[in-house]
Amino acid sequence: MHAGADDFLDEQTKGLAGLAEQFRKSQLAAARKAAVESATRIRSLNGRVRKLAHSGVRLNSISHGAAQSLIELQAEIVNSALTDAAAQIERIAYTGSLRDLSREQADVLKSARERIAGDLSRVMKILRQATSDVRQVTERYAAPLPAKKKAAARKTKKPAARKTKKPAALKAKKTAVRKTKRVVGKARRKAPKGSRR
Repeated sequence: MHAGADDFLDEQTKGLAGLAEQFRKSQLAAARKAAVESATRIRSLNGRVRKLAHSGVRLNSISHGAAQSLIELQAEIVNSALTDAAAQIERIAYTGSLRDLSREQADVLKSARERIAGDLSRVMKILRQATSDVRQVTERYAAPLPAKKKAAARKTKKPAARKTKKPAALKAKKTAVRKTKRVVGKARRKAPKGSRR
């Protein structure tokens, strides 16, 4: 009996040792798998960081280009305003009558209005171009959805389509309940007073 107990204990010890070895190997395999997945994720971040840096540089150049265009436009506006003012003063010096002076003044005001409208349209064109460039950069460098998220997004759309059918059924049910209540109400009103209770 003592020999049988020793054999049983040896078998149990070997079994437990085997289980411990398997547990240790599975833990080691799980740790290796986690390390490989982490390394892959970290490597994928390099590409994203590069894209982000490139988009930052592109956005910076767009903003600098827009600012440069606006500053150049402002310089042109000031230059043309000063030139027009100098020309107007020269005309005032050489006008012979008040009528000529008022006609010259009307022409100056008209050209100033046209110049201001043209300058505003140029400003809007610069800003629209900068906005378009920024939109292109943000769309180009926006991170695409992984396949799992796209599949999840598709799955969420299907129940939404089913929900649109459900309110129609609820409406039909509600109208049926209302009709029933009307019929019951009419029947109660028509019934003699003693039989209502």
